[in-house]
This record gives sequence, C-alpha cells and structure tokens, in this order.
Amino acid sequence: MTTQSPVSFVTVRRRFDFRSIDVGRWVTPDERDRAAGRFYRALTDLLIILQGPEALVSLRGSLGLQYGIGGRPGVAAHYIPATRQLALAKNAGAGSLAHEWFHAFDHYMGSKAFRNSGKHGFASVAWLDSADQKEHPLNEQLSNCFRTILLNEDGTQPSDLFRCSQLADQQRDVLYYAQPEELCARAFEAFVEDSKPRNSFLVRGTAHSEEAKAGLYPKGRQRQDINDAFRRYFENLGKALFREQAKAG
Repeated sequence: MTTQSPVSFVTVRRRFDFRSIDVGRWVTPDERDRAAGRFYRALTDLLIILQGPEALVSLRGSLGLQYGIGGRPGVAAHYIPATRQLALAKNAGAGSLAHEWFHAFDHYMGSKAFRNSGKHGFASVAWLDSADQKEHPLNEQLSNCFRTILLNEDGTQPSDLFRCSQLADQQRDVLYYAQPEELCARAFEAFVEDSKPRNSFLVRGTAHSEEAKAGLYPKGRQRQDINDAFRRYFENLGKALFREQAKAG
C-alpha cells in the first residue's frame, strides 16, 4: 500500500510550471503546507473550468506566485504587472485567486492580441482604446468577451455593469471599479463561480455580496452572455493549446 505524498509548493510549481513561487519568511511550515494544498486544488479546478493544459494556468511559465510576502493593508491579493507575479496575502487571499489570475491573463494577452497594447499592457484596456488587434479567430473571440462585458447588447452604449461601476466610483471619488481591467476580472470571477467545480479559494461573492447587490458583478441576461462568451473562448483556446502540445510532443 502506498501513501500519497503531501502537496507542497514544489508540487504546484512542477505541475503548472510557474516561473517562481516565493513564500514569506513569516509563514510557518504548517501555514505554507495548507496554502500549497489550497492553491493546488484551486488551480486544478480552474484548469477544469478553462478546459486547457497546465501551461495555460502559468501562462506558458511566465507567471510567478507569491504567498505571504509584503502586501498592503486591506488588500487580500494583487497582481504585479512589472514582475508578472500573482500575490496573495497570508490568511487573506481566499476567494481572490480567480480575479487576480485573470489580471495576469489579461496582461499576458495584451501584447499577444494587440499590436500596440499601450503603456499598461492589458488586453481589455487595449480593446477599449481601439488598439490594432492582431488578426486571429481566438483574438476575435476574446474581443467578444470584452464587448459583452463593457457594452450593452447592441454594442452602442456602456453596459449596465459598466454604469453601476462608474456610479460606485463616483460615490467613492475614485477610479477603480470602472477600469476595464477590473470590470473584466470581476466578470471572469462570475464566470468561474457559475462553473463547476466550485472552489471558494478561487472565488466567492459574485452573486450575494454587497458588491453584487450594488451591481458590480454581472447580472441576469448579461451574466449569461458573458459566461457563454468566456466558455466559448476558453474552450477553443484550450483546444488550440492541446493541439500545439501534441505537435511539439
């Protein structure tokens, strides 16, 4: 009889081929091992939802992970574009992984889908700024995701999600919720939470939280349309990546 080895961050890195995984010096061994198990299960579930190979999760090995390093007060997790790292705070990152992963994906796709993705580099921002899109069926499907999130059904006005986000920013005197990269990350959260398997370390709160009640997550018909657009895009992206792997292997 064999016993299954415990999951560690080494396991996570080897399976998904992350560029690096850094753990904070104040994280205890028990905390580190529990976090590694949660990351592993969540990323495995994300892989099932996205219907792609492991390289999709690590963005072809370009993405790094941080756990329990630095952090900012009140911020459970964040993506660092300059170093392409996804960072979760110690004891505070649960439910944030899908949101931050999509930031990383959005950033990665900026230069892949557009010829000039601008100084911020996010594909969602480039799309809204009408940057020059590279011709490819998958890029058109990604653009359809952004269109479904940011515009109304006939594509002539901002979507209800966009309007609610602008209102929330006006009430707080900030520019945060209505940024296209934030809108798209929240829409991706809703897609993941509506998919199976369910994992509360990946995402939670897109349907019944205070933010959801304020209209900061997609609702009703738009939510279904966004989910359909994401599902179609990632299904086709996954198929393309699997074909690519088969040719290389």
